[in-house]
Amino acid sequence: MESNRILITGATGNVGREIVQLLREEGHQIRAAVLSAADAAVLPAGVPWARFDFTDPRTFPEAFVGVDRLFLMRPPHITDIDRDMQPALDYAAAAGVRHIVFLSLLGAEKNSFVPHAAVEKALQAGTVPVTLLRCGFFMQNLISTHRQDIVEHDEVFIPAGKGKTAFIDVRDIAAVAVKTLTEPGHAGQAYPLTGSEALDYDQVAALLTVELGRPIRYSRPSLLRFAWRFWRRGHKPGYIAVVGGIYLTTRLGMAKSITPHAQQLLGRPPRTMSEFVRDYATVWQAP
Repeated sequence: MESNRILITGATGNVGREIVQLLREEGHQIRAAVLSAADAAVLPAGVPWARFDFTDPRTFPEAFVGVDRLFLMRPPHITDIDRDMQPALDYAAAAGVRHIVFLSLLGAEKNSFVPHAAVEKALQAGTVPVTLLRCGFFMQNLISTHRQDIVEHDEVFIPAGKGKTAFIDVRDIAAVAVKTLTEPGHAGQAYPLTGSEALDYDQVAALLTVELGRPIRYSRPSLLRFAWRFWRRGHKPGYIAVVGGIYLTTRLGMAKSITPHAQQLLGRPPRTMSEFVRDYATVWQAP
């Protein structure tokens, strides 16, 4: 069987959805990796899919048949990379995958605490050429992870202190991912991807206030207060620890650096926070 298909893990997530859409528009052969038929139901009509679970080797053959490129995203609940991801990476190599693009985290190479660092290490020790997309904080996390606080409490509830963040829109990450998956010359590269401006969360709250037409404040919660609220919402301790660790890097000033790579790869400036808030303003309106 000819191998020219791209497998997208995390296909129903923020970045994956955009990648699926862009690859379809460009006419590439794709397959969306999803956990269940229910997840597949949220994909655009006609998108080929296969059930895939990193922790279930029985799902590997159907997902990887005919695949030569892989967009790899670590599921948020997976923290033991050797146990829960390495078998899939080994299978991918044996099945003929010749290029992996991994959605990593800005600064992962310097922060062994985050699971992304362990994934990078596993990929670099493997035989399949890899491209690392080390991304800054997603703008879209404000409409997923943090939407409830904005809608219900009119607050940005993020334990980042006074730290600044060089936010990036996942639509721009997806566009870079598609280029690295479909154009030559990106294997072996690690691209640190940020937007073109660094903002603190008071500035983010001010932009939300203007666009939403109601006061939104940044409440500067402590890490402990943040962990308590998210635990009460049902999030698992491992997930809370990883998110808290990421925001700790923001507090320490490690998320504010602006890199030129997104603009260089896209051939245009990355989207600004103002553009993002304007595009998604209806998402934060109370039902």
